[in-house]
Amino acid sequence: MEVSTQDEELLPALANRLPAGTTIYVAHPPKASLDDVVRVAIKVEALGFRASPHIAARRLGSEHDLRAALRELRDGGVERMLLVAGDLERPSGRFSSTLEVLDTGAIVEEGFKSIGVCGHPEGHKAIGPTALWHALRLKQDFARQTGLDVHIVTQFGFNPEAICAWDQHLAERGICLPVHVGIAGPATLPKLIRFAMQCGVGSSLHALMKNISAMSNKAQLATSPDEMLVGLVQGCAACADTRLAQPHFYSFGGAVATARWLRAVIDGTFEIPLNGGKFGMNA
Repeated sequence: MEVSTQDEELLPALANRLPAGTTIYVAHPPKASLDDVVRVAIKVEALGFRASPHIAARRLGSEHDLRAALRELRDGGVERMLLVAGDLERPSGRFSSTLEVLDTGAIVEEGFKSIGVCGHPEGHKAIGPTALWHALRLKQDFARQTGLDVHIVTQFGFNPEAICAWDQHLAERGICLPVHVGIAGPATLPKLIRFAMQCGVGSSLHALMKNISAMSNKAQLATSPDEMLVGLVQGCAACADTRLAQPHFYSFGGAVATARWLRAVIDGTFEIPLNGGKFGMNA
């Protein structure tokens, strides 16, 4: 699951709810610094989780800053990251893309073992589909050349069928990297819509807005993690070949609520209704 630097005080509560070894991604919100991300990631690792901090290319001041942060993370036991471009229109330093960060060789040289890269099943508001597919192929080439464990982490959405269709396009384009599917944790509909607009979620948000007045009859849309999981499992079962490997839960400021929900799922204290709707929680 994913938290942000603003959830730092909640980390002990997560340790009481989630199993040791759970991967906890540490997001880099706009008002946080790279030092904040490094500090929180090291705390996450010290609590027995596997920390995966966001390294945002456009927020890096220099290659020196990148390498200093990576060394501090490795000294703290962190050996994985999620590499993102970042949301700054104008980069803070020399890096404008994740590919430029990979080209420095710093991630390999500083001893990292696993990196996540971004996938966009519904496209990106600033980058065309041709460039997105090309970037994924280059990142797959990087994995093959370096031997690093590279996986794709997707944006979240509301349409499991669209994600499964994108999964099949990966195969058509020769992308074999495992996919960690972005799923929104338990949240109110207004909050989901707000974050979807901020994150540039495309067609599924438009479909949701069109159907918002008839939510009880929303075909193929999933606004809870329960519905998304069931829809994705059904979609994978219908495909002979899939790269969808595991979920990646975005907590959107509700880290404890997301951890509580995950704990119930891990413990099996839920029931799946016959219609495949929201889980019935017994805890």
